[in-house]
Order: sequence, then C-alpha cells, then structure tokens
Amino acid sequence: MGHKIDHLLICDCAGSMKLDETSAGAALKAGKVTRCTALCEGQVGRAETALAQEGTTLIACGQQARFFEDLLEDIGGPGDLICADIRDRAGWSADGKAFAKQAALLAEAALERPATPARDVVSEGTVMILGRGAEALEAAALLSDRLAVTCLLAEAPDDLMPDDRYDLALGRLAAATGALGRFAVTVDGYAPMNRAGRGAAGFADPVDGAQSACDIILDLRGEGPLFPADHKREGYLRADPGDPAAAARAAFAAGELQGTFEKPLYIRYDAAICAHSRASQPGCDKCLNVCPTAAIAPEGDGVAIDPDICAGCGACAAVCPSGAASYDDPEVGFLFTRLRTLAAAYRAAGGAAPRLLFHDAEFGAEMIRLSARFGRGLPADVIPCEIPNTEGVGHTELLAALGAGFAEVRLLAGPRTDATVPERELALARAIVEGAGADPAVLEMIAPGDPDALEEMLYGDAAEPPLTEPLLVQGGRREVTRLVAAALAGDDRTMALPEAAPYGAVVIDAQACTLCLACVSLCPVGALGDNPDKPQVRFQETACLQCGICAATCPEDAITLEPRLNLSNEAMRHRVLHEEEPFECIECGKPFGVKSTIERVVEKLEGKHWMYTGSDNVRLIQMCDDCRISAQYHQEGSPFRMGERPRVRTTEDYLKDRKKPN
Repeated sequence: MGHKIDHLLICDCAGSMKLDETSAGAALKAGKVTRCTALCEGQVGRAETALAQEGTTLIACGQQARFFEDLLEDIGGPGDLICADIRDRAGWSADGKAFAKQAALLAEAALERPATPARDVVSEGTVMILGRGAEALEAAALLSDRLAVTCLLAEAPDDLMPDDRYDLALGRLAAATGALGRFAVTVDGYAPMNRAGRGAAGFADPVDGAQSACDIILDLRGEGPLFPADHKREGYLRADPGDPAAAARAAFAAGELQGTFEKPLYIRYDAAICAHSRASQPGCDKCLNVCPTAAIAPEGDGVAIDPDICAGCGACAAVCPSGAASYDDPEVGFLFTRLRTLAAAYRAAGGAAPRLLFHDAEFGAEMIRLSARFGRGLPADVIPCEIPNTEGVGHTELLAALGAGFAEVRLLAGPRTDATVPERELALARAIVEGAGADPAVLEMIAPGDPDALEEMLYGDAAEPPLTEPLLVQGGRREVTRLVAAALAGDDRTMALPEAAPYGAVVIDAQACTLCLACVSLCPVGALGDNPDKPQVRFQETACLQCGICAATCPEDAITLEPRLNLSNEAMRHRVLHEEEPFECIECGKPFGVKSTIERVVEKLEGKHWMYTGSDNVRLIQMCDDCRISAQYHQEGSPFRMGERPRVRTTEDYLKDRKKPN
C-alpha cells in the first residue's frame, strides 16, 4: 500500500538539475504538482501553502528534510509530510535527463513502510571503563558528572590520589557478555581501592572471579575487542588510548547512552519450521555459522536469537533455508514491493532497461552523495535501493530484482562489509541464472574504494534488455526463487547448484536402505513421507531444505544429498524414492513390514539362536502385530494368561447361596 499524494513539490536546487513534473506527477498520481527552484529559501512560502492543507505532501528534497519537518510543526499543518532525495540519487547525473529514475524514486517514497517491532532497552547509566593509565582516569573524571562510573585498571598508577567521583579498582576482565543495558562481567584479580590512609591510594587484596553488571563498557585498553564484530555491539565503545581524539569521541558517545532506547527486533524466528536438528540429529547450522555478533545459539531442536545482541545485519535470514529466521526491519515482502514499484515506475516513465544498485545507509549512501556533488553521479539508468545492511541480501533478493524487471543488479559492499554471506549468496544466484541459460554477469558485487571508482564501475555500455518480462514477485523466499528461475529458464529444466545450496534432491541407495523410515520421522518439513499401505519412502523435492537431518539419521548411511533446482511440476509432487514388497502374515495374510527384511531376519535367526531353535518363535516374526499378540497369549505357559479366568457369577449363583442353610 502507498500513501495518496495530494501535493508534490519538486525543486531543481537553484537550477542545478533537470526535472520533469509531468512524469513525476504521473508516477505518484499526485493531486497537484508544484515546480520550484529555491524551495528551502526564497520559495519557502510554497511549502508552507502545501503543508497548511489537508492530505499528504511529498517534497522531493532529502537534504532539507529536517527544515521542512520543523516548518510543518511550526505552522501546525494538519497533513502529513514525506521527503525524498532525487537530487543526489538521480538529478545530479552526467547523463543529464534522468526523468524515469526520478519518477521511480518518487513512487518508492510514497510506499507505506510497515512498522518494525521493537522493545525498550533501559540504560541507567552505569559505565565500566577499562584502561591502563591516565586516559582511562581522564575519561572517568569526564563522565562522572553524568554517569555512575567504575574504572578498572590493569595496574596501579604511581602516586594515585583517591577520587570520590567514581569507583576505582584493579583487575583483568576475564569475560563479558550482554549488550547495552545488561552487560555482565567477570573480573580476575579484582582489588578495589582503599580510600582511607595517607599517601598514594592503596588497593585491597585481589580476588578472582568477581562478578558485576553495567549498562555501558568503554574500552580504552588498546587491546583486541571483547566481542566479535565489536562495532555492532550496542553499548560497547572501543578506542585507541593513543589517539586522544578517538578516546574523547568514545567517551562522549558513552555519555549519550543513558535513558530508554527503542531497540528494533530485527529478526522474527519461528522454531516450528527451524531445521537445526531433530532428536539430537544435526541438521542446518547456517545461521549459527554466519552471525557476526554471536547472537544465535543452539536451543533444543532449534536456536535462540538474543534480540539485544542482534545487530540486524540480516545474514541469518539471507541463508535460512526454511524461513524460520526472517528479516523484520521491515519484512522481505516490503523489499519485493519496493523492487516492483521502482521497476514499474521506471518503465511507465519511458525507461527501458533499469539497473539496480543495492547499497547500505552509511558507506553506500555517502559514496552516492559524494559522487553526485563532486563527480558524475550515478548513471541515469542505475536506480539505487537503500537497505539496512548489504550482508542481508541473499540469492532471493538478487533474483527478485531480475524478476521485477531490472536488467542488471549490483551489490555495493563497503570496507566493513562481511562479504562471506553476500559472496556465497551471489554465487548461488549466479548459478541459477547460468543454469537458466542466461549470462550470470548480470549479477555482481562491487567494492569501490572511492566515488571515482564507483563511477568507473557503473558508467559504460548500456545494459542489455531485462532477462524476463516483469513478474509479480511476492510470497516466500523459496517461492520467489523458483518463480524467477522458471521465468528465466522458460522450460522445466533441472540445474545443478553449488554445494550446501538450500534446494535439491534426496538420493537413496536401494541396496542399503531397509525402509526403517527413521528419515521420514525426523524430516522437519515433511519432504520425506511414507505410505501407510505399503513399504515406501516418498519425497517432495520443492519442500526439501537439504538440511541433512535425514542423512545424519539413516542407520545404514543410505542417503546422500544432491543440490539442484528442479523446475518441473514433478518436483512439487510426491514421488517414490524406494519401495519394496510387503510381507504377508502367515496367519491372516495381511501385508505388513518389508518382505526382504523379514526374510533376512528369519534367515539369520532360525536354527542359529537358542531362542529360535526347537520352538515356534520364528513364526512370531512372520506374523502381523495382532496375530503375534494372539499367538503369544495362547502359548502354553504364556505369562500373559495369568492362569484360568474365574467364572462369571450370575444372579442365579447369588440366589442359590441364599437358600443354603446356615
């Protein structure tokens, strides 16, 4: 759903870019379009007029968004305001006219973004400062008037004077867990300062294993980080004590971390469809392997995601084969809507072959702004799509962009991008494109070091036409992948995929399989099934996650996995992987069990084991459950019989007893 735009104001920023109000207004179906040259200065009255009216006003200016928000508040306007940047992303371009891209970006801005679930995180302002000398003490003194400070030094400074503004102790941090508002620390050699006495301050006898809690950790030790991906750990600030400016910035940031903060719940987790394990048999561990902050840990047959530690990179959602971990800031369905809107509006405004550039809100956005202001800007056919983190772009998002109508897709990586997941997901997406008979070069990850390098990578020959007609890209990640792959291929082919891909087949060695059905009972998604009427293992390929639980469970090691993407309709139906003839009960003739298995068991036991020599026990193996119970009950000396059953007494028996003389 999108906002109904009643007033659209576009500004050419002092004549520095070309605009087309016709295509811009048509993309939004705006009620009124006003073109300006200096909307934030001499023509601010036009903004006031629009904001003073009912309805939604969209101002095509990102740089002055805060100014227009304050203006709306000052005049008490009754309507809503949306600000969108089309200057840096589309107007300032060496290609000149970028009207189709401007229309696409305005149409995207009008979309109604779903709310992100969130929870409150409370920081009372208790901070632990870790350091070795004067830098830590200076930071402690600086923060002591705002926060409750404990300074932990590795060794005692010379001629130390007691200071009542903060607590001071010696010790070594042995362990630390948690995030903003709930850090837990363990200190070895903990020795608090003795405030009494003359001369330099002394310290108590050291104690190992001292435990404490704090809301913030300021690390000025000049050593390695306490946490993986430490820059993503909220409440943990680390700076080089040899860089006074960096230490001062970290101390200032720590002082701002007191109060109640809204923490987005980035990941939604559904344990019911998680394929981590079943009955202690290992399965999928993709999310555990890629989480940069160690926010994910095994828990029973599933996993637990700590929302306080989770930094929202989205890598777990990108690799999760079942959708148990899904991104919720916002959900992936909204990204699909954005892609459809951008591509459709671009075509409607006269564009032909748009190229998509995924980028993050920090490094990528800054590169685009610098390129626009000081360089050539983005080409007119390159549409930027800002996302929270590039690590969260999986193969589905890349393919969805192609399915929406983009001719090429580029993923802009920055210096802090952990390329492990994007590279793996890009390889999978390219394998699908290549398997469909198209050029995998339409998907690429780029890592320019500066705006000039970005321009060199994007300018050049025009893109080829899109690989497919625009599709209605919606639904789950697996459904979207299959939909786009089928459209690219145009037939029912089966394509090989890289190892560990989340699509594929289960292959059973018929000579080794005994049809014990252990694999069926533990399959987390029901891709493997049985037949209640005959010994069979059935398989639905589109449901298979390639988690490996079936292979780990099989006692005969008869199962292997084959990563592939089968686009035929047969992949959506259950097919028989292995079946055998059932054995017929020697008493009632009812089929049960597996004939080859029962015959093999009889062959191994009859006359070779004391329990099955000179007795009818072999016959019990050849009976169904009902007949076996009946036969065992009626055997001579059966423990189940417990002697003869007493005769049932009748009314006549009671009457006879009454007639007997006393």
